Amino acid sequence: MNEVIINKKAHTDLLTSDFYYDLPQELIAQTPLEPRDSSRLMVIHREEGEIEHKHFYDICDYLRKGDTLVINDSKVIPARLYGHVEGREDAKIELLLLKNLGLDTWETLVKPGKRAKVGSKLVFGDGALHGEITHITDEGNRHIKFDYDKEKYQNIYEILHIIGLMPLPPYITEKLEDNSRYQTVYAREEGSAAAPTAGLHFTPELMQKIRDMGVEIVPVMLHVGLGTFRPVKADRIDEHVMHTEHFAVTQKSADIINERRAKGGRLICVGTTSCRTIESVAREDGFIPAAEGDTGIFIYPGYKFKAVDALITNFHLPESTLLMLVSAFYDKEKMMSAYHTAVEEKYRFFSFGDAMFIE
Repeated sequence: MNEVIINKKAHTDLLTSDFYYDLPQELIAQTPLEPRDSSRLMVIHREEGEIEHKHFYDICDYLRKGDTLVINDSKVIPARLYGHVEGREDAKIELLLLKNLGLDTWETLVKPGKRAKVGSKLVFGDGALHGEITHITDEGNRHIKFDYDKEKYQNIYEILHIIGLMPLPPYITEKLEDNSRYQTVYAREEGSAAAPTAGLHFTPELMQKIRDMGVEIVPVMLHVGLGTFRPVKADRIDEHVMHTEHFAVTQKSADIINERRAKGGRLICVGTTSCRTIESVAREDGFIPAAEGDTGIFIYPGYKFKAVDALITNFHLPESTLLMLVSAFYDKEKMMSAYHTAVEEKYRFFSFGDAMFIE
């Protein structure tokens, strides 16, 4: 099954500004901690409304035999390219690959846009990769058809790993010394333009400890696009339009999830991307079918979760769709209060920051 899933957005009076909080610049994590699981963990008990302050390696204390931990095994690609207009080496171009449209055509962000008109030809990596702009979307993104030596390279990903750079978010200004630190230890299928950051806290040893407890770790896939992190420009949140992202839930993963939930085990999503994938495919009764397609689901307060019982997530940007999602999972006022507590307690925020477990 290949489909496009857009949820029916419920009417709400909530404004984007309702999800603003003041964050001191020094709390934006610039580098990942070592080891991965040494980050802090805010544990929120939804029913009691209580908060505990722990470390991520304590996560096992909150998992139970029979639970299913759902991870997003999408892999970040070196999606940032620097090149120039063909025949004009002084006409520099910066490119960010957003989405693979098939047949070596990608949706991209291009700067500066004035050099990226339909028919413009671009060169990257000393000529290893060529591209021609074939279409400009309503949002101003460019579709680019790429060409390269098919005898030398099996696919475009081989070239990207040679000439591309990791697409770190703009709020990270320090150089990343090890690209693998912007990659989960279980990343498998290349295609994301940003990391599913809640998963960055896991180590192979911690994952094995979780399995030994009787918790099943099950992969789904959602290729993270920048649309997930794009600022909400509409005053009312129900007027915001999410961009679609490609996802897949295999029959094997669906069977394991359904079997364990039927026996009373909890479904715990690692990250908002896993959560959005599960809620995109879940039936009203919580049953998870195998599915593949594109989802533009937008979850905000008022949404009724169909399958997800608990959520591991990072601390998200003010006024972001991700903050709206976690507010829907808990409670808007209580979540904003928890964020104020995190600021007071000097948690580290965003991609390389600390984590939250909402149970």
